[in-house]
Amino acid sequence: MKKNKYYFLCFIICSLISKYPAQKKIEKQYQKPLIIGVIDEIQSSILSEKRMLNIYFPEGYDNNDTIKYPVIYVLDGSINEDFFHLAGIVQYNTFSWVNQIPKSIVVGIANINRKRDFTDSTNIFENKKLVPSCGGSSKFISFIEEELQPYIEKNYKTNSIKTIIGQSLAGLLATEILFTKPGLFSTYIIVSPSLWWNDGALLKKTPSILNKNFTQKINIYVGVGKEGLSPGIGNHTMELDAKLLVKKIKESKSSTVKIYFDYLPKENHATVTHQAVFNAFRILYPFKNK
Repeated sequence: MKKNKYYFLCFIICSLISKYPAQKKIEKQYQKPLIIGVIDEIQSSILSEKRMLNIYFPEGYDNNDTIKYPVIYVLDGSINEDFFHLAGIVQYNTFSWVNQIPKSIVVGIANINRKRDFTDSTNIFENKKLVPSCGGSSKFISFIEEELQPYIEKNYKTNSIKTIIGQSLAGLLATEILFTKPGLFSTYIIVSPSLWWNDGALLKKTPSILNKNFTQKINIYVGVGKEGLSPGIGNHTMELDAKLLVKKIKESKSSTVKIYFDYLPKENHATVTHQAVFNAFRILYPFKNK
């Protein structure tokens, strides 16, 4: 009787041992990569470093057809920053049953030193103490204009429609591009820009987009949450500085510059980006009858 129990127990153990490896092998047969685009890399002579690019392709993207797509450039575009969730908002808004925005390529520019790249130089001690590596924004803008955009246009199927998205210090950089090189993009989505930098120096400039003879069509969205006092000097607040930026641009004599302001009181500096970009697509691309 004991022998029978022993043989039965051995049979059960052998059955379990033989069963589970086979089951794991079957499960692995169903695993495959989840692909939404590519990770690319560009060697920048301007920045003297390699820069990583995370690139999302819209559904149906095919190197062999003739379709070309708008490009949405995302500052703070690392995998662990804004790339995934903003690419997801783009994907959602291009679903056939939503059809809010055109199918687009998303280029996330991964950071190496965002504080260096997104700030202009300053003589303010408090700002230098806060960002010791500051002053690289002009180089970074040159990188976008002379290296990044030509590289994307050469290697991917793009048309002439270009959007930039930036929040916080990236919003500061997007504003600097708008004021100094407005032609680089046709749409600017600027969220909670850190206009306190250099005691609001950008707000004191008179950019070419304010002139009557500025003829390029540009759409600008500025969104901000309930965010309060900013770092630096001068008692700046995100909300007030964003409103001052909008007020300044609304004084433009150009008929081709359009700006939209969006206040999101339920959001703070950490939560505002997702909702603001979603709203920007609704505002910048009015609902289409299907």
